[in-house]
Amino acid sequence: MEEQLRELAAHIELRQGDLVSSHSIATDELTLEATASDVPALVDFLRSDEQCRFASLVDITAIDYPGDDRRFCIVYHFLSMYRNQRIRVKARVRAEEIVPSITGIHPSANWFEREVFDMFGVLFSGHPDLRRILTDYGFRGHPLRKDFPTTGYTEVRYDEVTKRVIYEPVNLTQEYRQFDFMSPWEGAEYVLPGDEKGEAK
Repeated sequence: MEEQLRELAAHIELRQGDLVSSHSIATDELTLEATASDVPALVDFLRSDEQCRFASLVDITAIDYPGDDRRFCIVYHFLSMYRNQRIRVKARVRAEEIVPSITGIHPSANWFEREVFDMFGVLFSGHPDLRRILTDYGFRGHPLRKDFPTTGYTEVRYDEVTKRVIYEPVNLTQEYRQFDFMSPWEGAEYVLPGDEKGEAK
């Protein structure tokens, strides 16, 4: 399998070497790295080239690296039924950078790109309908960014008195913010059955 992936990587580098900045092979998958502006041309080649035929878009996701200059890594996963192989394309982008949409090549990218926008806040140019897909209409922030608080910013509840949904700022008591990470078995003031056996030694 690895030999086939090496041959595939050599073929892509020979035909489209200017679009691929680097490649690697791990766990029987080939990963290509490219700049965001080159992704549509590379994806189109991978789909239409007779030696590749990666015609199935499996997923688009992102990885957040908050401390890096290029904060997000956009990751595309493709499957070739013809080759019975998978390929991954990665592109690193800055937080404010706009990524070209691939919906013109793979219409199924529509919802994947909307999810990446919703969860990470990455914008896609040329997308036909870029709006939130998983969170609520008035949601603030992007939940899969690593600097997003686990409690969120607002809480939603249905008010029986007013008969409507109420949005309120999250109000945490101080007790909730302090955690005791000690195991229940450490420092316990009570004796569990069988503890006397340990003391007898």
